[in-house]
Amino acid sequence: MRIVSLLPAATDIVAELGLSAQLVGRTHECDWPPRELASVPVVTGTDLGQDSLTSREISDAVGGSAHSGSSLYTLDTEALAALRPDVVLTQDLCDVCAVSYEKVSRAVRLLDAGTRVLSLEPRTLDDVLDCLVTVGDLLGVRAHAEQRRADLWARLERVRRSVAGRDRPRVVAIEWLDPLWPAGHWVPEQITTAGGEPLLAAPGEHTEPMTWEAVRAARPDAVLVLPCGFPPERTLRETELLTRLPGWAELPAVRAGRVWVLDGPAYFNRPGPRVVRGAEVLAHVLHGVRAGETVTAAEARPFPVGPGR
Repeated sequence: MRIVSLLPAATDIVAELGLSAQLVGRTHECDWPPRELASVPVVTGTDLGQDSLTSREISDAVGGSAHSGSSLYTLDTEALAALRPDVVLTQDLCDVCAVSYEKVSRAVRLLDAGTRVLSLEPRTLDDVLDCLVTVGDLLGVRAHAEQRRADLWARLERVRRSVAGRDRPRVVAIEWLDPLWPAGHWVPEQITTAGGEPLLAAPGEHTEPMTWEAVRAARPDAVLVLPCGFPPERTLRETELLTRLPGWAELPAVRAGRVWVLDGPAYFNRPGPRVVRGAEVLAHVLHGVRAGETVTAAEARPFPVGPGR
């Protein structure tokens, strides 16, 4: 089967199912597993220079928010047609996260080749893992997909057991720095699974910007910094967006040294199977316990809290 993935999380799912060899096209943001994707053609692009723009400039460019506005991505329809895909995997949850579903649908209609389009729209941990089975069923490996889902759920249960009976720190997860944006959808469940109490966002919630006053009033015991689409090195370039805020140094999380920079794209922003690893990382961050492979500095590192005001 010839698969084109227009969503990084979908590419993760294909890899989890052991079908990377059937990928014939991907987005410019699909980056895992890197060795298996190196030779897969890219059929999308963007004019947004994220490496050179600040968080505020990126937010303004997408319509004043991190989750609205028209799609930022271009789709090479000629390249897509040349790949002759049997299946195109996409999403209709967020135009800022991938090529819009409407744009994909228009392009596929022009193919006139019986291509099937599957749109993934998970909002909770249940939804994320169920997508494995949805994709696996379409690709003819349902039984294997169900086993992989069971294996991932077993890992989540191991995380829950590893933190059972411990005090539950109150946690704010920040998905965008300017404007401040709380991480919703499946992230609150990742926090709960890892023994924390999520603040300012509910499970499955499609969040909106929050004020700094709301963060201060919440008095979090821990702060997780995991901007959407930013690897840790990119996040660290904008630490002053937080450290210069009034009262930053007085937050309980800052005073206790419990502010962390996490790899958002790998484990928190994308609704793929690696959200399970995200919960394992959080068990280490929140409680210092090991619930899987040893957590590396690339996955979680202390935030340089700064002096604040």
